[in-house]
This record gives sequence, structure tokens and C-alpha cells, in this order.
Amino acid sequence: MFLLYEYDIFWAFLIISSAIPVLAFLISGVLSPITKGPEKLSSYESGIEPIGDAWLQFRIRYYMFALVFVVFDVETVFLYPWAMSFDVLGVSAFIEAFIFVLILILGLVYAWRKGALEWS
Repeated sequence: MFLLYEYDIFWAFLIISSAIPVLAFLISGVLSPITKGPEKLSSYESGIEPIGDAWLQFRIRYYMFALVFVVFDVETVFLYPWAMSFDVLGVSAFIEAFIFVLILILGLVYAWRKGALEWS
């Protein structure tokens, strides 16, 4: 039988953890000054007067490097719990993790061959 009272602590934690950021935003909105002057509307570049337009186009290479970094960073997030419980999981989990890493290596080789990792 499904008993809801077993989840009272969970619901209390969920409500409190959701209310804290909402209250923080509301309090900061009420207490913050609303004055908008020329100093407030200017862009800030380390205390130096900005030169030129603030909108710059970045090359797609930066995004490709960031995407490859995120993929391999997420890979470590998935592999860390597996590595911590490696002795309990057995051979089938090792094979699954090996296939997962193999797919990621194939993606890296594909990106490398397409020239997505070339900086120049």
C-alpha cells in the first residue's frame, strides 16, 4: 500500500528549498534601488570607458570546443558512480561502461576528422 505520510520530510524539504530562492528574489526586488542613470545604463569593462560596439561575433570554434568539453565532462559524471561501485556491479556493467566510452571515443574521432577541433 502506498502511504503518503512516509514522504512528509521529502515534501517539506521540497517546499522549503523552493521557497528560499523565491523569497530571495522577492526581497531583493523590494529592497533594491530603482534609479537608472547614465552610469547604470553604460556597459562596464573593468572601469575603462567602452570602445566600439558591445555586440561581437564569436567564431563557431569556441562553441565546438565548449561542446566537446561538456560532453566529456558529463562523461565523467556518469562514470564516477560506476567506478565507485565497480566491484559490486560485475562484468555486465563493465561491458556497458566500455561500450559507453567507445561511443564517446568514436564521437571524438569523428569530430577530429571533420576538423572541429582544429584551432586555426
